[in-house]
Amino acid sequence: MDDINPATGARIDTYETDTAADIEAALARAADAANDWRDRPIRERERHVAAAGDVLRENTQTYAELITAEMGKPITQARAEIEKCAAVCDHYATHASAYLQPDGHPSPAGADVQTVYEPLGPVLAVMPWNFPFWQVFRFAAPALAAGNVALLKHASNVPGCAEAIADVFEAAGLPAGVFQTLLVGADAVEDVIRDDRVRAATLTGSEPAGSAVAATAGETLKKTVLELGGSDPFVVLDDADVAAAAASGAWARTLNSGQSCIAAKRFIVHTDVYEAFRDAFVSEIDSLTVGDPTREETDVGPQASAAGLDTTHEQVRASVDAGATVVTGGQPSDREGAFYEPTVLTDVPAGCPADTEELFGPVAAVFEVPDEAAAIAKANATAFGLGASVWTADRDRGRRVARAMDAGCAYVNQPVTSDPRVPFGGIGRSGYGRELAGAGIRAFVNRKTLWVE
Repeated sequence: MDDINPATGARIDTYETDTAADIEAALARAADAANDWRDRPIRERERHVAAAGDVLRENTQTYAELITAEMGKPITQARAEIEKCAAVCDHYATHASAYLQPDGHPSPAGADVQTVYEPLGPVLAVMPWNFPFWQVFRFAAPALAAGNVALLKHASNVPGCAEAIADVFEAAGLPAGVFQTLLVGADAVEDVIRDDRVRAATLTGSEPAGSAVAATAGETLKKTVLELGGSDPFVVLDDADVAAAAASGAWARTLNSGQSCIAAKRFIVHTDVYEAFRDAFVSEIDSLTVGDPTREETDVGPQASAAGLDTTHEQVRASVDAGATVVTGGQPSDREGAFYEPTVLTDVPAGCPADTEELFGPVAAVFEVPDEAAAIAKANATAFGLGASVWTADRDRGRRVARAMDAGCAYVNQPVTSDPRVPFGGIGRSGYGRELAGAGIRAFVNRKTLWVE
């Protein structure tokens, strides 16, 4: 695996991929470790998860610099990612025991009936490059606290992050085999899922990758959780605070250089405030600092790869050819590296890429709608269903509109986010299952009915 810095095109390092023998050894270690780890007291497992959070905090700058080098995230956002990983460790170190308390049920006299939560065993996690620490830790912290063991197949362009994460858990004192990294390509995933020692799988990534994992797991009757792409609507109603919505929307569209599944992507604006929002939004986009992701003032860094940049530009060109108007941006940046200009498209016609596809770069599509009903209809005119955001001065109205939008999570007067305290996941082409909170830790457990007469 060649590790390439997308901001410069320079090779960082080259990693040897694991052989078939390496994979077999890892699976054997995972199976052995699972038998011991599941029997450890949950308070002990919580302490190890808490220790992982401490390791992250002690090495925040080192890990942030690694993220920035491997996939181009601006350094301030990379530090925030590490801090969020530490927070999810704190959350499950504090709440895992409560989340996994047995649930009682009505029962006949003399009987005690409960649902108890027991770990499944080794779980394969297939993770993406865009949040190379966070995506892993939001799976690993609850899964490990619940008594499972983890095998990480990370994206091939962040091998350094993959190995660093394994080092975090080793430094946190986890026994050998409880968390392991497999440096393998996508072609190895199917065989790992089919292995009898692997009991479940989770994937965050593209729809094709999710479909492939789900198909293999389905054939072998194994539990899966999938968090896939999104084309999240950002609805601005006629009574919204336009300035606040524009500022938040610009941040929500360009966070991580636009490479986020839950980024605001389709801006759906009531006609009464359309021009005011468009102008304020474009002003916010144009004010962003694009450049070297290692500099503190940078807001938007490079795309994670040249291929990703090319895909984004092809989608923009196809949308413009179909009739969309470029208000700002619309081209790769005239600089070294995989940089794309923050872009705003208006007059977006139905059926073009900016209308129907996930734009995984700093490109916003802005739509004008005549009323609230049309805004809801446009928000739901997608096969995706990850997140949604609505902006209004009326909280009750916001609640009503949010309830009407087809998404796994909906936010009023706030951009979509993932928070350890609340369940996270999507519907439709955005996947299924839930991560985080109690739902997340119970995703990979056996919900066993225990009837004692």
